[in-house]
Formats: sequence, structure tokens, C-alpha cells
Amino acid sequence: MINTYAVNGRKFPKSFSNEVSELVVSPSCGAVSLFIGITRNNFEGKKVIHLEYEAYISMAETEIKKICRNIRQKWPSVKHIAVHHRLGVVPITEASVIIAVSSPHRAESLEAVMYCINTLKASVPIWKKEIYEDEYSWKENKECFWLKEKKTDIIYL
Repeated sequence: MINTYAVNGRKFPKSFSNEVSELVVSPSCGAVSLFIGITRNNFEGKKVIHLEYEAYISMAETEIKKICRNIRQKWPSVKHIAVHHRLGVVPITEASVIIAVSSPHRAESLEAVMYCINTLKASVPIWKKEIYEDEYSWKENKECFWLKEKKTDIIYL
């Protein structure tokens, strides 16, 4: 079983999604599910110029390894997993994240890919800055576990 992961500033060439899907192909698997997250040109009516990603790389890789372990526990038939996330500037229509999962049947690989991207956005320390025409905005993922926790200050007198 192969787990591959990378968090780096390398630009993904156009053929990279094919390379990532090839990493997970197995003769025992009838399904390879692939998710490619790309930069779109708009957000809430604003024109997006590009995205910029930053990460705490060692912690991000540790969290991605945990996600892979969890996938293997939840879907034992999953054969191979590949997760690659770019850092730095990501122009419009270019990929920022590619996830591929293989399994004997489609249901497991599709569910595992959805779990992987949702968990990645919720727990991996990768931050996104959207650059617009006249401004920019750091984005927090709505899925982040730390945003769901109510913060309360308790003062003892």
C-alpha cells in the first residue's frame, strides 16, 4: 500500500494530475477517484487575481499522514492514497490540491476522497490568501475545527 503526500511550492504541470492518478493505480483496483482543487476567478462578486498558500510544512505533512491512516481505518479496502498541495502563488485555473485514491470498487474511493479533502481543509495548517484587484483577504476554511469551538473567557475575581 502506498501513501504519497507533498506540501511544497512546486508548480503542478498540466500532466501532474495524470501522474498522481498513476501513483495509485493497482491491478487489484477497479476504481481511482481523483479530486483537483483549482483557483477560480471570482469569490462573492470580487474578481480573484490569484491565490497564495502558506503552510507549516512539517505539521501539514504530519496531519496529512493522520488523514491517510484514518482513511485506511474507515475504508480498509483502499489500496493507495496520494495527496499533493501547492504552496506559493497559484494562478487562475491552476491546481492547488490533487488527491487520488484507489480501491477495488468506486464507493470506497469516492467516499475516501471526499473525506480526505474535507478533513484536509478542516485540520491541516495550510493558509490561503485571495488576491483581488484592489485588496486581499486571508481565508479561514469554514470547516476548520478551531472555528467551530465557542471561545469563552472566564475571569475569576
